[in-house]
Amino acid sequence: MPELPEVETVVLSIRDQLVGQNFININVRWPKVLFNFSKQDFLDNLVRRNITNVHRRAKFIVLSFDEDILAIHLRMTGKLYFADSKTNGKHISASMELDNGQQLVFEDTRKFGRFYYYTSQDFLDKKLGIEPLGDSFTAEWLIENLRCKKRMIKALLLDQRIIAGLGNIYVDECLWQSGIHPETKSNKIQKKNISTLCESIKNTLQSSITARGTTVVNFSYLNGRSGKFSNQLQVFGKDGQPCAICTTEIKKKRVAGRGTHFCPRCQKKQY
Repeated sequence: MPELPEVETVVLSIRDQLVGQNFININVRWPKVLFNFSKQDFLDNLVRRNITNVHRRAKFIVLSFDEDILAIHLRMTGKLYFADSKTNGKHISASMELDNGQQLVFEDTRKFGRFYYYTSQDFLDKKLGIEPLGDSFTAEWLIENLRCKKRMIKALLLDQRIIAGLGNIYVDECLWQSGIHPETKSNKIQKKNISTLCESIKNTLQSSITARGTTVVNFSYLNGRSGKFSNQLQVFGKDGQPCAICTTEIKKKRVAGRGTHFCPRCQKKQY
């Protein structure tokens, strides 16, 4: 599933061409893609309205129309890109016509991606946690919010209500960099490790954005370009290979319902 860097990459790839434009129609081929509204709602509320901003919130691509927003979640295989004319791709869920003649196309092989219409971004914000690249995400904040809970650290970091935008790839990478076992309870982690974790989260996410995200299987942007951060991964997908720090074999097990990669020597479980 695309995580924060991949979603940010898509936002950066479409923003300049979208801001200032207007939708004039939507063609829906997979009705379930419109989660909480209908095609007629789109026509009544979003057509002929100026797109004032395109930004990311957590793993959502958010198109702003003054107060109203259209939030797009890519889920597992969603792709958002421009086409110069109507396209008939097999896996297209919806395409939105712009007044400049282009189409904004949403393609989704597995059909899990969804569009959400809200009259205010408050509807998103009240369900989502802190942005890990924001100024408020500090070591002090993370120490306070981890040590007051008694949850496995991996499950906690994946919880979008606490920290918004992290997913399996980057959680594995950041825990490895911080020397934290994914099953350690959050209140048992030493402050110095949490401080390292905070810095690792910020640096890893920003590095991935610079590399245009991680393409493991499905992620692409701008009509098929792949993210390059997969070349920098140190632990995710490396099970059976030697740890880059100590050469111990990287292990994989299921933690918090997700396949999890870690070094049993560098990331000792704390009790």
